[in-house]
Amino acid sequence: MKKGIQGILLMILLWTGLFVSSDVVSAEDGSALKRVQDEGVLVVGTSADFPPFEFYAEVDGERQVVGMDMMIAQKIADDLGVELEIQDIGFDSLLPALEARNVDIVIAGMTPTAERRKSVDFSEIYFKTFQNIMVRAEDEEVYTSLESLKGLPIGVQSGSLQEGLAEQIEDAELMSLTNLSDLLLALKTNRIEAMVMQGPNAEAHAGNDEDLHTFVGAFEMEDDDAGSAVAFRQGEDSLVAAVNESLAEIAEQNLTDEYLAVAGEYMAQSEDSEAEESGFAANYWDYFWDGTSITLLISAVSVLVGLILGFILALMRLSKSLVLKGLATAYVEFVRGTPLLIQVMFIYFASGLVVNLPALAAGIIAVSLNSGAYIAEIIRGGINSVNKGQEEAARSLGMSKKEAMRHIIFPQAVKNIWPALGNEFITIIKESSIVSVIGVGELIFQTRVVRSISFQGILPLFVAMLIYFALTFTLTKLLNFYEGRMNHD
Repeated sequence: MKKGIQGILLMILLWTGLFVSSDVVSAEDGSALKRVQDEGVLVVGTSADFPPFEFYAEVDGERQVVGMDMMIAQKIADDLGVELEIQDIGFDSLLPALEARNVDIVIAGMTPTAERRKSVDFSEIYFKTFQNIMVRAEDEEVYTSLESLKGLPIGVQSGSLQEGLAEQIEDAELMSLTNLSDLLLALKTNRIEAMVMQGPNAEAHAGNDEDLHTFVGAFEMEDDDAGSAVAFRQGEDSLVAAVNESLAEIAEQNLTDEYLAVAGEYMAQSEDSEAEESGFAANYWDYFWDGTSITLLISAVSVLVGLILGFILALMRLSKSLVLKGLATAYVEFVRGTPLLIQVMFIYFASGLVVNLPALAAGIIAVSLNSGAYIAEIIRGGINSVNKGQEEAARSLGMSKKEAMRHIIFPQAVKNIWPALGNEFITIIKESSIVSVIGVGELIFQTRVVRSISFQGILPLFVAMLIYFALTFTLTKLLNFYEGRMNHD
């Protein structure tokens, strides 16, 4: 059996290796540009929590990712003669998404550091920038230089250039988080004393939040560390050359100033519309509604698929067949022994090597497969809890083993496992938030968007908590109702 499993794994690894190798060859022979043009779509990965470069705004009544980088992306797509598709992903997941072919290029104010150049290629630098320190407005006179921050807790975005620059602050205690909104909240709530941020982004936040103050940090940087560039998979020289042509036109016509001015107008419009409305809920209810709808969709599908998969796995674990029992046990133990976060990221990124699976589909598959393992153990425990005499009595009445399971054992098992199943259903609603790391627009993702465009940290979190409580409380009451009916029966 072990040799059979090893053989299957070896075949999978060899097949994946052949796929990747052939893919690299196709990229090196100059077909990267042709592939994008043949598909008619340029898929751009970004992290839309970075005004004025990439952020959300209402455009003609429609929510869109806007900003200087997105206008550059649109210019590139227009020059290539293709449509533009934007995927909003956490910053530290952008390069893995690029290498896994989930996106074609990355435009996210990314600095082409020497470390990053080891795994991806970069375009020419399209925007020279500077690095700032963000502090609370009340500490404006306290923290005025890098030396004044010695030994203090400093916030940085994980996977960013700023994470490395912050090490120049002597004895700094670094807090690395994926989302800038979380770091800003940590700053406002005194969890950290300062943040290292890209200059224009820091000025955008400080200009819209009177509780924040920013100043330029005197960091020692290499020339490449002072600008932003477009990231590509290694070897896609034809696509790099085409993008560089577009960037050259942008530089020649000085379009970045125009793009920044338009981004500033979007930010001002967002601020004006907020002032006109009666309250926070009136401004952002549609974000929370969309997020709640996606959360319910993920939860409902995952519960259904998890129940079916769990029932099959439970029967396999109870089977007398050593092969079926071994496969089911291996699956359950492996899934329960690895974090759901890793499973979500693995399915999303690994699928890109075979097929460009949408983030929502990858999230649903991951949550469903994870839930199936836990439900399998719940069902198996419920079946084992039924007295063996029940099956013997059913068989003595002429029932087959399947009939006994269907009419006698399983109905009693359901009564025993109903509370545990209900707890798993509630857990799925809450754990569905993990799929936000791959850009699925569920409730946590939309909460992050609201925090980014409203420049508020705590209130959106409180609203999300209320929504989750309403969902889980309602489901709890519904499950308790049916539990009472089963006990009555």
